Amino acid sequence: MNRALRICVSVAAIAVATATMPVAAFADWLADAAKPLKGTEISGVFLDRPGYRAIIKLLPEFEKRTGIKVNYEIVPYENAREKQVLNFTSRGDTTMALVDLVWIGEFAENGWLVPVDELAKDKSITDPNLNLPGFFPLLLTAFGSWGGTTYGLPFDNYSGLLFYNSCKLKEAGFDKPPATWAEFKDVYAPKLTDASKNQYAYALQSRRGETQSADSFMRFLWPFGGSLLNKEFKSNLMSKESQAGLNFRQELLKYQPPGVVSFDHAEAVNALAQGQVAMITEWSAFYSTLADPATSKLGDCLAVAPEPAGPAGRLPALGGFSLAVAAQATPEQQKATWLFIQWATSEEIAKAYVEAGGVSGRMAVYKDPEIAAKYKFVAPMVASWQAGVPEYRPRFPAWPAISEIVAEWGSKMELGEVSVEAGSKEIGTRMETILGKEGYYDGKKKLLQ
Repeated sequence: MNRALRICVSVAAIAVATATMPVAAFADWLADAAKPLKGTEISGVFLDRPGYRAIIKLLPEFEKRTGIKVNYEIVPYENAREKQVLNFTSRGDTTMALVDLVWIGEFAENGWLVPVDELAKDKSITDPNLNLPGFFPLLLTAFGSWGGTTYGLPFDNYSGLLFYNSCKLKEAGFDKPPATWAEFKDVYAPKLTDASKNQYAYALQSRRGETQSADSFMRFLWPFGGSLLNKEFKSNLMSKESQAGLNFRQELLKYQPPGVVSFDHAEAVNALAQGQVAMITEWSAFYSTLADPATSKLGDCLAVAPEPAGPAGRLPALGGFSLAVAAQATPEQQKATWLFIQWATSEEIAKAYVEAGGVSGRMAVYKDPEIAAKYKFVAPMVASWQAGVPEYRPRFPAWPAISEIVAEWGSKMELGEVSVEAGSKEIGTRMETILGKEGYYDGKKKLLQ
């Protein structure tokens, strides 16, 4: 049975288990389930991003209804994994795991997470409208599942989108955004770039770190038919498709601001918000920043489209997180944490969460006419989530070490310190050394990514 089918079977089993709960009890299910847990404290880490600020705004409602105290610490993304790993290995006090797409393999294989089907067996603490099939299937598979088991529910979900200044495009003679990367580079970029006026077509966030490896490097592999690894888990970076994508990325540099290789998300978003660039490819979660008059000059000029298609089709960046119950938590904390996770990712609060600045992984909320009309990112994001690559970045435990290698040599490529070919070979050699030591070539580990 393939991995996707196993996940679907698991989801179906959970749906059957929860369907037996009386629908009439739904309105009060959370308050009733929480009565024995009143006064319980749970804890986890949040990021300083719109999705977390949104759930924090809604948090008083949960605490009032349940009597459960939610303690959170806001940490930089760059420290979030290490902080949690140290807590789990020392059996600390974290009860809720924030799991990036690329951490799910590591967290699951180390036994740090409680599977959702184990939690859902207890009907007294499980939402009668849990409705796991109500999540976008791509998100539930990519963010919350590993090896056929679902561990977490999608939260703070991202799709790579093309954000653009429609007014700048109109002034340059364009009435719609580019449909393909080739059109982007050959037709749009030259007309939208004027270095003498500090005006550029594009800004690609490329700061060394996960931003370089995930948001910059990987973004130009899949649409061009390339990939990091082949089916045997050997480097695929020297394939003609991967080389075409990475060389295309180099060609875009002349249409970007000086110093763009040091841009993180904030700098790329700000470049569009303040009018320096006409287009960026960024996560859907940054829509609220670009639409806010306090942080953006775009106003009605803000427009959103799916990422351009490459020779292999439209395969946009995929990123985001899931929330999972930590195995180290006490039984009471596990129950209370499970209640919070269900509430935070529920269809019940999805609309309020989106209106507060979050991006829900639930399909139903985006069918709401008010949401679809109010938020320009909805239609392109939903289109992007109809198909995609769960392993956009490999999700196995070895990714953090490989990400550092990709970040180092990917940055050197963009800076012109090494050629695309030389950098690709260096990444491939170093990556295969790590995978060999991890046991992927001698049969000790399954080839899961």
